[in-house]
Amino acid sequence: MSLRSVFLAACTAPLLLLFVPEAPAQGIIIPRPCDVVRRCPIPVPPVRLPVNLPVKSIEIDTKIEGQVASTTVTQVFENKTPYTLEGVYFFPLPADASVSGFSIWENGKKLTGEVRSKDEARKIYDEIVRSMKDPGLLEYAGKGLLQASIFPILPNSEKKLELKYSQVLKADSGTVAYSYPLGTGKAVWNRQLAEGVSRPVPQIGAVSGRIEVAARLPIRNIYSPSHSIDVNKRGDNRAVISFESSGDPTDVKLFYGLSEEEFGLSLITYREASKDGYYLLMISPNDGRQNAEVVAKDVVFVLDTSGSMQDDGKIEKARPALNFGIKSLNRGDRFNVINFSGEEHLMEVGLVDATDDNKALGVEFVNRLKPNGGTNINDALLAALDQFDSRERPRMVVLLTDGLPTVGEKDAAKIVANVREKGVEGLRLFPFGVGYDVNTRLLDSLGSENSGIADYVEPKEDLEIKVSNFFTKVNSPVLSDISIDYGAVVVEKQYPRKLADIFRGAQSVIIGRYTNQGDLNAVILRLRGLFGGSERTFDFGSLDFPMRALDNDFLPRLWATRRVGWLIEQIRVNGESKELKDEIVDLGTRYGIVTPYTSYLAVDGTFRMRETVGNRFQIDGAASADISAAIDQESGRSAVKQSVQQNSLQMNSTVAPSAGGSIFLRQSSANQFVANKNFIRDRSVWIDAEYDSDLKLPETNLKFGSEGYFDFALNNPDAAQYLAISKNVTFVLNGRVYNVRE
Repeated sequence: MSLRSVFLAACTAPLLLLFVPEAPAQGIIIPRPCDVVRRCPIPVPPVRLPVNLPVKSIEIDTKIEGQVASTTVTQVFENKTPYTLEGVYFFPLPADASVSGFSIWENGKKLTGEVRSKDEARKIYDEIVRSMKDPGLLEYAGKGLLQASIFPILPNSEKKLELKYSQVLKADSGTVAYSYPLGTGKAVWNRQLAEGVSRPVPQIGAVSGRIEVAARLPIRNIYSPSHSIDVNKRGDNRAVISFESSGDPTDVKLFYGLSEEEFGLSLITYREASKDGYYLLMISPNDGRQNAEVVAKDVVFVLDTSGSMQDDGKIEKARPALNFGIKSLNRGDRFNVINFSGEEHLMEVGLVDATDDNKALGVEFVNRLKPNGGTNINDALLAALDQFDSRERPRMVVLLTDGLPTVGEKDAAKIVANVREKGVEGLRLFPFGVGYDVNTRLLDSLGSENSGIADYVEPKEDLEIKVSNFFTKVNSPVLSDISIDYGAVVVEKQYPRKLADIFRGAQSVIIGRYTNQGDLNAVILRLRGLFGGSERTFDFGSLDFPMRALDNDFLPRLWATRRVGWLIEQIRVNGESKELKDEIVDLGTRYGIVTPYTSYLAVDGTFRMRETVGNRFQIDGAASADISAAIDQESGRSAVKQSVQQNSLQMNSTVAPSAGGSIFLRQSSANQFVANKNFIRDRSVWIDAEYDSDLKLPETNLKFGSEGYFDFALNNPDAAQYLAISKNVTFVLNGRVYNVRE
């Protein structure tokens, strides 16, 4: 049957629906001229139609009861041409999905279609792919297709479609996973990128989603690596998750755990054949935890009151932020306040209990502070450390400064060494740098060496809000001095390197690699820490670390961001080395991560890298010298920006495009990230960043559009997503290199 006859046969009814259950993806309408048989008012002249109709909006409404998810998706497509069109609609569905309805609106009326044979749907798709020869359509290869004929699509109009389906969600290692893959189809939408357009017109509009989860057990560790989500908990057993985005064809991924224990632990893994595995752990306390079970802590607030704090009203903004921290202290906590300029001044000789009277005393002390003099950071920190005694409880120092050390010890390395020599066990040091005139190497080192992390308040940021938000987060530790025993699982390069306390209302995200040489099932992980004033151990069983797990392909990229952040910190603290620099370049290039060495790869569509022996992208000499000088800066705007980015990388838990700019390279005419691979455009060819000719891997050459090409694409769904990038692409898959050329 010809493609033309397929269209004519499909359109003899107002709506014809065909369905195949396989893997998930996003819906697309491929437009066709309206045939004169249709009695079209204006026949379409021989003009070039868009490959697909733009999507004005997508609304996703999902209800999950137990592990059964019922999803309703409403899509609005736009016909921006002056012609009446007909179209073929494809929507690949999740495996084992059951369709309960498909509707199309026509003149305000809702029409319903019927389910037909999967073989017929597949045949229509194959014929369209072979006739159009558009590689973007190959993204749908190997997926189960729901297919419908859409007619008429009136000129300069919108077409609204609604699909309802249900599926049973998987729960690996006790973690339930839900996905709505917006991302499949973006190769069609990104066609302009593949053709070299640096600022393409968006082909997808507003996306909004609402996911309601109801479960028998308390819901824990709600997490999305793909989107910035708003979580509204309605008791322990119900939650509503919502998100919005625009021009964002990224798969929606949502994970959550179910547990009524004191701590909930969720595990996600990913591992390709013959490679190391990746894991992500989420740990959170029971939301119903009472104040009596919060770990009592000692806190010393250290505030810079040097003369520069008068500038731009910084001291006036710091006072309410610090007072918020004092007022929010819990019963059982102890605290003190130290201000410093040329010398330090203490509120009290030692720590005092966080009673209402003492907190009022602390607020009064802060309100009396006046900025003057120089900046003696060293002596202020040592005085803060002298406050702590031998009690077993978290010890926190919060340092807020806007300047370089100008009085007393000025050498950053010696200040860090002096803090280290004090040997305060269980110290958490959280430095805040205000403005650009701060020593970032000093503050970063103080944080990373002492189980904290430095943060920076840039001139246009609100100091009061940022510091107050920090106090809210760390005010109520539930489990401190944490360690994890992985049993027989061999783990390496885990981030964060030092496990942070777990706080009430928050969850910890730990990412690492595992290298065991066989499947490990029903593993028991042991979480140890200080809980309710005593050492406790919490066991989590039935956890699997498999040799092969391909569902969560975002994990290598997440791990790489944290690894790169840690490597950059090592260079900035200890100096640049070829080994560290090369690893940053390799990870940054392979996973499309913004680093001082790779951030210019796809900013304006040009390269400052050159291709050298082995086909690996290397930094040219001039750029390397500039980068080394920039990364060595300790203070100033550039240094603060580098520290902010470095710390963002180390704490990153998302591959959401909203993180782009500071975390990931944006999609452009020079760079695309597809299915866990970064592709870089070299002239007319898109090259997999993993490709290295020195490895001498076996190669297969395919001529685009040939029968061999289509047979390979339609029979190898793992390759289809890479073939969909362009007519000219080189990629590595299962130890073999594939070269596609026109």
